[in-house]
Amino acid sequence: MVVIVDPRRCAVAGLVGLGHRTGEDVEMLNSKLRVGRSIASGDSGAASHRAKLTPQMLKYEEKFGIRGEIRWLPYLMYFHHPSYSSEVVNTDRLGFRISKGAGGQASAGGRVPKGPVRLLVGSSTAFGIGATKDEATIASRLWSRHATKAPWLNFAGRSHNSTQELLLFVLYRHLLPQIEEIVIFSGFNNLGLSRLPRSQQGDHGAFFNCGEYFEKMAQLRYLRHRNGSIFDRFGERRSRVTGSEDWSVPELAEQIANAAELTVRHLEAWKLLTSAAGTKLSFVLQPMATWVRERPAPQEKLLFDELDRIDAQGVWSPSGRSFQGMFGDISSMETRRRYSDALQNGCEILGVPFLDLNPVLAEAVGPDDWLFVDRIHFTDGGYDLVSGLLATHLNLT
Repeated sequence: MVVIVDPRRCAVAGLVGLGHRTGEDVEMLNSKLRVGRSIASGDSGAASHRAKLTPQMLKYEEKFGIRGEIRWLPYLMYFHHPSYSSEVVNTDRLGFRISKGAGGQASAGGRVPKGPVRLLVGSSTAFGIGATKDEATIASRLWSRHATKAPWLNFAGRSHNSTQELLLFVLYRHLLPQIEEIVIFSGFNNLGLSRLPRSQQGDHGAFFNCGEYFEKMAQLRYLRHRNGSIFDRFGERRSRVTGSEDWSVPELAEQIANAAELTVRHLEAWKLLTSAAGTKLSFVLQPMATWVRERPAPQEKLLFDELDRIDAQGVWSPSGRSFQGMFGDISSMETRRRYSDALQNGCEILGVPFLDLNPVLAEAVGPDDWLFVDRIHFTDGGYDLVSGLLATHLNLT
């Protein structure tokens, strides 16, 4: 998810990269974090709907939230904390979330079944943000209830774009046995990141935390040029903007086209990597609350309104803008339709099965059915419903 506050800093919601911060900046940020956690935990004086309806979100915010600790890694940029344990979310020695089914539990960096296995690939929704326990994620629900033929491994990375989803597979494929099927449950992050300035896109699309990355690299280049050492005066801010960067933001039509092209380009690489082994590959455009229905369910409205109030205080969004203020044009039904059509056309050319789950999910629920804990992540019931729809429409059973 992307927030454009100052394009030179490339602020990104989900994992915000604000670059260098002074002591005053850090104290202000910590103050905002305390406010946000107070609101989320119900300690703000007023009742918190988040604390009452989705208490599990506090666990995600500790290590996996938009202001949680970031685990930097080469090549991937970042991944989940390894060997994390709680009643809500657990990861193996590499950071993959554990999935659970009839045969026990499994993960790429932990207990790996003999095979064949199936993979669920994607970002934070595929990872299972919002689920109250590992058993409630899509991978676990497929394995335990809806598509039980073979174990499902959670192969998702929070805040990953399609480049990182592909790299994650390339880097850790050697740990896996025969792979029978791969479902890529993704799409939103590429579209959100396409809203960043052109200078941040590069050849492979923008990524979360790109502002912090590019600013730190600029600091190192400046120090090397000035002092001949990357270590001298490293604590001081010495980055310079050359003026040659293109800080313009693409129009909506270009955002859609760029996001679809990048996604399809990487799908072609997925197909090349998997076709020789006979692995079935499918792509699913993930649901978003505003892509599924115009009016949220009662619980969703309470949660969305509260999240917008938190954003207005600048806790999660430095700009102090609501979700609609940040994503207004891409959160519309019409944008979803245009983006879906572009993705479907690309998948048809590649021969990769495509499913836009948004209209399918809309037909499966009533107006008061509670699906989302925020506008992109599901409740346990939502994850179970999504898993069943995937099994039916992709013939996973």
